[in-house]
Amino acid sequence: MAVALLTFLAAATLIIVAPGPDTLLVTRNVFRRGRRGGLVTAAGTVTGLALWSVAAALGLSALLAASRVGYDVVRVAGGLYLVWLGVQSLRSQGAGPVVSTEAPPMPMHRAYLSGVLSNLLNPKIGVFFVTFLPGFVPSGAPVGSTAALLGALFVVETALWLVVLVWLVGRGSGWLTRRGVRRWLDRATGVVLIGFGIRVAAEVR
Repeated sequence: MAVALLTFLAAATLIIVAPGPDTLLVTRNVFRRGRRGGLVTAAGTVTGLALWSVAAALGLSALLAASRVGYDVVRVAGGLYLVWLGVQSLRSQGAGPVVSTEAPPMPMHRAYLSGVLSNLLNPKIGVFFVTFLPGFVPSGAPVGSTAALLGALFVVETALWLVVLVWLVGRGSGWLTRRGVRRWLDRATGVVLIGFGIRVAAEVR
């Protein structure tokens, strides 16, 4: 079991730190709303992962993976949502006041919901929990409880990485939040989000 856990954590680390829509969204909201906004977005992302983990334990993710129609509906909805976020970034183009890394208290429900929705509307995460986790269950170990443990470890590791990411981005956001740099970052983020959205929506299983 110890070897299986260490192997899983090493593989999970490579998957978690690889750039993707969730990482990009958290980074974007650090620029736009400060560290607090990034942490709230990360909390939304972790909430989505936790819900996927529970769904996998209950067999719902397996059902989604087996249902072509259900998978396609979630996939297209997720792609369109990412495209919408990208368009919003392109439209902003650094507009508005520069946000410091210690932003004053402000409503953060939209940042939280963006993290939840970007994660829940990605059916590949549900398929990941169904196909990836069981491969690390040692022979003879109970599949259900061990997969649930691995899922919990994946969620915790993701949360730790996102906290580190917010801190790292916040450290460099002094010059990154300058008006000219913000405009370039908004454009680049918008293009990448739209690219992710098109890729998710157009992907064929």
